[in-house]
Amino acid sequence: MAGSERQSSASGLLQPNTRSVTTSDRQDEKAVLALEVEVCTGGEEEGEEFREQWTRSLDFILSLIGYAVGVSNLWRFPYLVLRNGGGAFLIPFFFFLFLCGIPLFYLEVCLGQFSGISSMFVWKVCPLFKGLGFGMVIVSGMACIYYNAVLSWVIYYLINSFQSQLPWSHCGHWWNTDLCIKYRGMQPDNANASLGINISLASNISQLTNFNQNRSSETVWKSISDISLSSPNDTVYAYNSSLNKSFTGLGEIRYRSAAEEFWQFNVLRKTSGLEDLGSLQIHTAICLLTAWLLVCLCLIRGIKSLGCVVYVTVLLPYILLTIFLVRGLMLPGALDGIVFYLKPNFSKLTSITVWVEACVQVFYSLGPAWGGLITMSSFNKFHNQCIRDVLIASLADGLTSFYGGFVIFAVVGFMAKEAGVSVTDVATQGPGLALVAYPEAISKLPLPQFWAVLFFLMLLLLGLDSQFGQFETVVAGLMEAFPRQLRNKRVYLTFGLALLSYMVSLPIATEGGIYVFTLLDWFVSAFCVMITSLIECAVIGWIYAFCVMITSLIECAVIGWIYGVDRFSDDIQMMMGKRPGTLMRLCWTVITPSIMLSVFIFTCAKYTLPVYDGYVFPMWANAIGFFISMIPLMPIPVGMIIALAQQNGSLLKRLQSSLTPAPGWGPANKKYCPLYNERQQHYSNQPHWFISFIHNLKSKIDLLPDKISSYLLLCHEQESLLPRL
Repeated sequence: MAGSERQSSASGLLQPNTRSVTTSDRQDEKAVLALEVEVCTGGEEEGEEFREQWTRSLDFILSLIGYAVGVSNLWRFPYLVLRNGGGAFLIPFFFFLFLCGIPLFYLEVCLGQFSGISSMFVWKVCPLFKGLGFGMVIVSGMACIYYNAVLSWVIYYLINSFQSQLPWSHCGHWWNTDLCIKYRGMQPDNANASLGINISLASNISQLTNFNQNRSSETVWKSISDISLSSPNDTVYAYNSSLNKSFTGLGEIRYRSAAEEFWQFNVLRKTSGLEDLGSLQIHTAICLLTAWLLVCLCLIRGIKSLGCVVYVTVLLPYILLTIFLVRGLMLPGALDGIVFYLKPNFSKLTSITVWVEACVQVFYSLGPAWGGLITMSSFNKFHNQCIRDVLIASLADGLTSFYGGFVIFAVVGFMAKEAGVSVTDVATQGPGLALVAYPEAISKLPLPQFWAVLFFLMLLLLGLDSQFGQFETVVAGLMEAFPRQLRNKRVYLTFGLALLSYMVSLPIATEGGIYVFTLLDWFVSAFCVMITSLIECAVIGWIYAFCVMITSLIECAVIGWIYGVDRFSDDIQMMMGKRPGTLMRLCWTVITPSIMLSVFIFTCAKYTLPVYDGYVFPMWANAIGFFISMIPLMPIPVGMIIALAQQNGSLLKRLQSSLTPAPGWGPANKKYCPLYNERQQHYSNQPHWFISFIHNLKSKIDLLPDKISSYLLLCHEQESLLPRL
């Protein structure tokens, strides 16, 4: 539909009151002004000609896919499927994908495309919640800081993959302990005894492994009582291959595979806890700097360079995944792993925990409420059919997770068969799967260096894609905050922010960095995004219409109820010529925020404090974590206070004015400003769509008894005619 046709048809349907607002009206009726003011203005002074746009629509689609599909699709989703009922887990996963993930994904993309504004200032749609945009930028910046640590580990593995012998394929290195075994499930031999350790006398002994950069590893044994070591020939023990433990008559010893010791004692070189961060690890610091340099080079020209990079970073991982799947299916035991992965256990669906984990995984994977979706879609052409892009990207994310499970569990099944253990004993999640289990399996293949390079290159590309959207959110927000100062200095801003982020993230590069990483990942992604999403739905559905979950809840509230979903639907029609369906509007206003609120309450009720590899974080560390999780939420109440203070009149009038779009809010294509302003006046006299829906439903229910009576009367008359016939 052409722009003129859309404008004329919409004007005829709405028939708005187009009277002008006089000075006396502003003085006497401030509450009415808040609803009728022409918030959208056109002209070159708005800077619209400087807004970049995607060169091709495919650039945007690939960027969305890259943003949504990340390393968690490989190292988290398959394990969740195995633990929560196999193939049965797909039912709650796709249920929440369609009722929560896609609606929020679509909401944010439409919001960014309509306004042409990044996530920091897009909340001019409801000035009372303008702090939400700052919170999104903060949470994206915080995520960038610790997410790049994952890339630094992957880069370190990638570099070591070029060695003539993979360093995690065997023991005997300076970082290996005396309890190292080549592969998990292997029976240790008496070679350990020649090192001066009598395994059978290891009772009541705690093993503490200390490392120093200037010397080889030493295993320090602390005995509760004096123990006399007997001859190595007297060593007797029983070995359990499924647990990598040796059980003696006096105690047990846990063995580690060479791959696990490489991760723990070479890559991390971790200390005993967060209380002791230790020294800076040079190898990690260099790899972390390399990761930030890659991000900067890919975003040096903004979406222009990003639009070119995604053709490699998004498409190549799918080619590599397919290669690994074909190779994995050729391994013995691969079919057993896939059967374990897919075999449905429908009884698991009776557990609410399974449904909650499915919902959390949808949010964690798709990435709404971080601000990246709004920022990337703000560079779209105004009439782009973004519903198509949303469906492609959302389904690509869900199906990639499912597809990646075949790749992972084909190899896990192979490892289980090689070790003679169950698949469940090998399967794990998180870095333990991608950086321990899978590298160990690769070391057993012919030409392991070739497969290792391909695998870690794939992980690096998957991680970079997700990092692009988060970092661009911060850069674009600052450029819009200071347009005159930063518009022509994007390169300096990008590298400056990266350098600052690198300096802040250096604690993760210390010996105790894994504890810092765990603390940040646990608290930032657990609270902030969920709450933000709830507020977002409320504002769009009801007003315009913790961090990530809280942000999501706020989004639903703002768009669904404050701005008004009717108004937002008209905005979408202005862009694409068609309003969203009733189901989508119900999701924005009722279904999605209700589900998220329920999940958030359940998560809080079942919340457990972070633990890493048996280490329980002290209370002061948890207090720091809670404080960090509150940082992105602090701008929300601060923004509310500022928004109310900037208005005039009574508290009620101030509140009413701050719930109305601020001047400057409107369509990115300024030729639609007159139409948008007419609709603003129209909606000032119209009830909310949900209220109208309830009234219509109530009127139909009130008429239902009359219809039933008429129907029964008709049936009675027909029955009375039958004898005559």
